[in-house]
Amino acid sequence: MSLTWRGSATLAALTAALLLGTAVPAAAAATPPPGSIASMGDSISRGFNACGWYVDCPSRSFSTGTDSGVNSHYLRIRAVNPAINGHNLNDAKSGAKVADMPGQAATVVSQGAAYVTILIGANDACTSSESSMTTVAAFRSSLDSALGTLKSGLPDAKVLIISIPDIKRLWQVGSASSSARSVWSLFGVCQSMLANPSSTAAADAARRDRVRQRVIDFNGQLAAACAAYGANCKYDGGAVFGYQFVLSQVSTWDYFHPNASGQAVLASISYAAGFGW
Repeated sequence: MSLTWRGSATLAALTAALLLGTAVPAAAAATPPPGSIASMGDSISRGFNACGWYVDCPSRSFSTGTDSGVNSHYLRIRAVNPAINGHNLNDAKSGAKVADMPGQAATVVSQGAAYVTILIGANDACTSSESSMTTVAAFRSSLDSALGTLKSGLPDAKVLIISIPDIKRLWQVGSASSSARSVWSLFGVCQSMLANPSSTAAADAARRDRVRQRVIDFNGQLAAACAAYGANCKYDGGAVFGYQFVLSQVSTWDYFHPNASGQAVLASISYAAGFGW
């Protein structure tokens, strides 16, 4: 059997190491892909408005969905581990806030999931007014409670925490659209950020920046809590927050939630920032 150049180089390096008495670093063992997945979170994880008017569309969830066009985490894992087939559990709930995560975590533990995605926080910043946003301290307290439940109940499970999207970006891409402005006003969508969307007044600009900063602060807590969790938790490093989505990736039902195209890109970005199965 002939050796390739790379194989020859590797053999030479190993031989040299042995002759010189130096240690040969062990190759890191790849983590096997999980046999089950569960999602925790809010309407984004439920695929809300990705297939119809004001309805959950879990088949188009970036996390556990079965729609091939979205190519969810579940489908990507199934491609390398067919044993996961049928073991995709969507425990997210539309309208959920971080305070709902301890309850969702208890459900996930009861199901014995081997891999858990968590995307939460949009509803904690997107409220009826700036003053009603969740405080950073309360956000962290609920998050720690949920992660504590997961860690004690599923010590071997892998947990991916996904950053909250940049909701100011929604205002940036949608405020020039009369349709978006009308829907935001009619349905009271994310008024902490989206109230007076056409206004260039300093007070409105400052409010938008403060709401965006609250999202940044929440993401900082997500990162810190994941680091404290240990090796079985991974934060996406702000990949989803940093993605510059466009209006065509947002549902025209509410100009807020990702449509099928938005769910697909969310799946791609978040999975690439994950465990690398």
